[in-house]
Parts: sequence; C-alpha cells; structure tokens
Amino acid sequence: MKLPFRRVAQAFCLIVFLYVLFSGGWSDRADATRENNLLSGPLGLFLRLDPLVGISTTLAARAMSWSLVTAGAVLLIGMVFPRWFCGYICPLGTLIDMTDWSINRHIKRFRLKSETRWFYLRFHLLVGILTAAVFGVLVSGFAAAIPVLTRGIVSLAAPLQDGLFSGRASAVALTGGQIASIVIFVGILALGLLRPRFWCAYLCPSGALLGLAGRLSLFRRRVEPSCINCGRCLRQCSFNAIAPDYSTRDMNCTVCRNCEAVCPKQAFRFGWRWNRKQKASGDPTTTASLNSRRLFLLSLIGTAGTGAAAAAGIRWERGRYTNTFPIRPPGSLPEARFRAQCVRCGECLKICPSRVLQPSGLELGLDGLWTPTIKADIAGCQSSCTNCGQVCPTGAIRNLPLEEKRAARIGLAQVNETTCLPHAEKDVCGLCYEACAAAGYHAIEYRRIGIQYDNRNRPIADSGFLAPVVLEEKCVGCGLCQASCYAANVKESELLEKAAIQITAGTGREDRIISGSYIELRNERTRLRQPNPPAQIDNEYLPDFLQ
Repeated sequence: MKLPFRRVAQAFCLIVFLYVLFSGGWSDRADATRENNLLSGPLGLFLRLDPLVGISTTLAARAMSWSLVTAGAVLLIGMVFPRWFCGYICPLGTLIDMTDWSINRHIKRFRLKSETRWFYLRFHLLVGILTAAVFGVLVSGFAAAIPVLTRGIVSLAAPLQDGLFSGRASAVALTGGQIASIVIFVGILALGLLRPRFWCAYLCPSGALLGLAGRLSLFRRRVEPSCINCGRCLRQCSFNAIAPDYSTRDMNCTVCRNCEAVCPKQAFRFGWRWNRKQKASGDPTTTASLNSRRLFLLSLIGTAGTGAAAAAGIRWERGRYTNTFPIRPPGSLPEARFRAQCVRCGECLKICPSRVLQPSGLELGLDGLWTPTIKADIAGCQSSCTNCGQVCPTGAIRNLPLEEKRAARIGLAQVNETTCLPHAEKDVCGLCYEACAAAGYHAIEYRRIGIQYDNRNRPIADSGFLAPVVLEEKCVGCGLCQASCYAANVKESELLEKAAIQITAGTGREDRIISGSYIELRNERTRLRQPNPPAQIDNEYLPDFLQ
C-alpha cells in the first residue's frame, strides 16, 4: 500500500502544477476582477517551494524574499523526512519517472557501467550557484528543478495552447531562448537513458540542498541483519540511495519505501534515527576515509572559486550592456536588482494574456537570458491586467494594485515624424490615438502641424495638417500604440517597414522603484514640471475618427 500512496501523491501534485500553470492562459482578455487573481498564490506555489530558489534569490538580492520563508519550511520538514519534496511533490521528478517507465527503460545501450564519478556532482553545482549568488549573480534559474521545468513547459506548450485555443494567427514564433529551454527540459528527461532518475540522483542542485538537510533527518531507513543480499532493492531504488552493501545513503534517500515493497524478508525499517539497529556498512560513500573527505572539501573550495570567477565574468559582461535598455513589465525593480531577483522561471510569460512578455535572448548578455521583456510589436500591455506581478515568486516584479500599475511608467512612446503617415501628409491615420484613448491613458492627441499665418500673424483656418503628438507626462509606455501601428501599417498593409511610433526605455523614460507609490511619484513629477497650455483645436477640422 505504500507504493500506490506515493504514486497518488505524485500524480496529484503534477496535475495541480499543470492546472495552475495553464489555467491562467485560456483567455486573451485580461480583467482586473477575473478569476486569475484567485490563482496568484497557487501559480507561484511550486516555485516558492524550491529551497534553492529562495536561498539564492535572498543572497543575490541581499534582501529578504518571501520565497525564503517557504523554502525554509521545506528544509525544516526535510530534517524530519529527508528529500520528501523530491519523492512525493516535485513535478519534474514525476515527469522523469513517467519518461523512464514509458521510454527509457526499454533502451539499454546507453546505460552507465559505473556511477561513482557522478555521485558528488550535484553538490559542486550547488556550491557554484550559491557562491555566484553571494557575489550578486543569480544563476539558480538555469539549474534549479522547478524553474527549469516551468520554463521548459511554458516554452514548449504555450505556443501550442495559443494556436489551438486562440487561433493560429495569435501564436508567437519560438525564440532562440525558448528553443534552448525546450532542449534543456527534454535533455533532462533523456538523461534517464543513462540510469533511472539520473538528474535527481546526480545533477539536481535543489535535491543536493534537500539532501544536506536530510543528513540531519530524524526519520531514516534502516537495514536489519535479516537482509539476504538479494539485490531487489538495488534495482528498485531510482535515487541511488542504496549502497552496494545495502546500507543507506542518507543524502539520497527520499523515504519513498519502494525498497520495502519489494523486499522478500522485510529487512528494511523506516523509523527514528536513534534506533541504530542496522546492518554494518562498508560503502565508501557512507563511511568515507579522512583523505577522501579532504579531497572532497578541497574540490568544493575549487568549485566555489570557479563560481566566484564566473560571477565576476558575468558582472563584467553586464557592464557591456549598460546602454541597452530593455522594456520590463510594470512594477519591475531597478535593472541590477531585477536581474538579481528574477529566477527566469517563465511564469509571467505564461500568465500574460496578450503575450506581450517574451523571454530575452543573448541580446542582453548571458545575465539577461530568459528575463521577461515587452515586445510591443506583438501586443501592448493591457491596462486592466496585473497578472505578472501576482505570479512572480521572488518579487522581481512587484505585485501592484491596478491603480498603481496604470501609473507605473515602463517607457516612453516616440513618433517617427519621417515615417508617420499623418506627419508625412500621406494618409489620415488615428490608430495610435484610438488605442491609447481606449486604454484610458489619453497620452496621444492630435495637433495641427505646419500652420500658415497671414500678414497679420494670424493662423489661416484651413492651413496645416493634423498629426499625433505624445504627451510625455501621461505616457506610461504600454506599447498599445506601437502594436496597433505595427499590425495595420507593417504587417497588414505593408506601408511601413516598422511601426512609426516606438516605445523606448532608459534614464528619464521609465520609473523603476523598489518600494513606494508610482502615483505619488507621478504627482510629484507633475508638480515640478512647468505646465504647458493645451493646444486649442477646432473640432471642425478634426478627422471623423477624432470627432
């Protein structure tokens, strides 16, 4: 009865994970009062449960993160039931089990003959990740279990979901970063060709952290003298938690109790650690000599040095892109702090109803890979949506009330007067104006440009032409204007090579604050700005769409 319980727990957690991941993307319309707000907690739950995410984020940002609280709770429970998260909860582990059972177990040609050299690799990855975090560089999202799984599924399944349920026209082509995420995710599943659960047993840094907590566990597997060395438990254990002499490797054991289910003599007992009645162990991984322990510690020190050097290199590379200003989601922290807290999980990409959020490639350097950026040619940031801030597990995107989100400036729209059809007097176009007005920002107005005057310096009534002008004090850089111009004038009619109105970010064009109110910041800026008298426009000369 023990084995079915574990399978039921795994299946339940996987279903919950997939449901909350995909439930936020069924609709293309964002609504501030819709059910998504009720799912914001569950959507980020599994990411907050990954202890490596919480600890590395806190170290890199040098600030307390709420994900650290849940990570601490997971580690505390791991001190009672070792690696319980890996054996019962982790959806990546469940998918690996499913792949190993359905595909990998039938292919024997890639099986490893010796596994000793891989045993401590996950601890080296863990030390390197934590060392880099100490130096302010967050790389846990590249290897931690739940971010890798979330990003891989989002990259793989989101385009399919868009094509099937939103129409093929709305599906966005895969980027290089998304393809890389898919390759990593599929590669982890394919590692089962080497041995079952290869990723969990030898590579997963999250599992290594849980394994260290398992060394202090109060509940352990014990081998009794009645063991007949039949080898069934060795073949059954997928976590490499049983040594060749049938003793227990505590840092690997997840208390799944599979060994107990197949043992013909019931020679295994799971109980409190102070019950020391067990078979003697001669396994070198559990009773390591002093020299081997010294070598292991020296290798960890070398790994820490490598992590520090890698962090220094990434920080140097970050300086090469100081003049590159990506457009981040509303509520994003200042860029350096944002990169130190963004775990590159892809949750915000999946929950975005308009798919305006897309993962960055290497155009921002390795440090910016997979971070969310706004691609306004695809769509604009909807004025009634606060989803990305709700699901962000580390606080890299602040969870803002709707009123604050609408005041958070992420960029500034700029009109290219050379290509803009009204400015070039080629056509009457009001797409940007209409999109901005429909969102309620009213940051674009039409003014009469090129007015002619008579000999008494009075404007001639029928002179000049109407063209869009951006009001900087009202523009928040949502990109709705650019998306409308691109869809009609570039993609559909092919009148332009790129949208005539573009969103740009950078100093003075965006507001990125760690705390405080965006509304108050805007009001203060308005008080300091000299008021400009509004232009007087006679409605008699306005185009029909502006009447």
